[in-house]
Amino acid sequence: MQNGYEFNSMEFITAGGPISIAVAVILLVMSVASWYLIVAKSIQAWHMRAAFRAYAQNFWSSPNLAAAVKQDKRTALAHLAEQAIVAAEHYKLYATKNTEKIAQDEFVARAMNRTIAEENAKLESGLTVLASVGSVSPFVGLFGTVWGIYHALASISQSGQATLDKVAGPVGEALIMTALGLAVAIPAVLAYNALVRSNRVLSGELERFGYELHTLLTTGAVMQPKNGEAKSLVTAKDHMHVVEVPA
Repeated sequence: MQNGYEFNSMEFITAGGPISIAVAVILLVMSVASWYLIVAKSIQAWHMRAAFRAYAQNFWSSPNLAAAVKQDKRTALAHLAEQAIVAAEHYKLYATKNTEKIAQDEFVARAMNRTIAEENAKLESGLTVLASVGSVSPFVGLFGTVWGIYHALASISQSGQATLDKVAGPVGEALIMTALGLAVAIPAVLAYNALVRSNRVLSGELERFGYELHTLLTTGAVMQPKNGEAKSLVTAKDHMHVVEVPA
């Protein structure tokens, strides 16, 4: 049975006026922005995991601390190591007469915690956009649907034909806006959850490296694991000098 109505989404959007066009453009911008962040942040996380493993392996296999910090400084682990060594050297130079105010381990730990917080903030950049897209886009699509239904019903009332075959087409076409909103939101929400999980793993690796480095700087040796698989780096405090840290 022919109902005489053909679905045409583009024609429906343009017929809805500036508001329908604005809603479609907003959803398009949200989709492009979310997919850009999904791809960029995924590639960034993959590269950071590989860089963390390579830097940590080279760092702990170095013969001494001076050689360990002369690696590539573009990773978060390198930034953490540099700031920790600078803090240890600063304490050694200026806090020898004020040791009753703050201990060396606490002073170094504060500097490392500040650096870890900065690196975590860098990891989280862009996630706010994904979270916003995932939560807002369904409502933007719903608004477009309500506006489209309003115009569809208004047109039907003017034509004087309110039969089911005349109503179902325009109303169903208006629901496309809701589908578009969900199509934008679902990938953004899934990617946000996956990237948050990935960032937690990277943050855990950063904190684990920081703990081992803090132990080295405050005790002069790396804590040996119970299973006997000790790291090869056992460095005395005499090796820690700011001039040995690459600029």
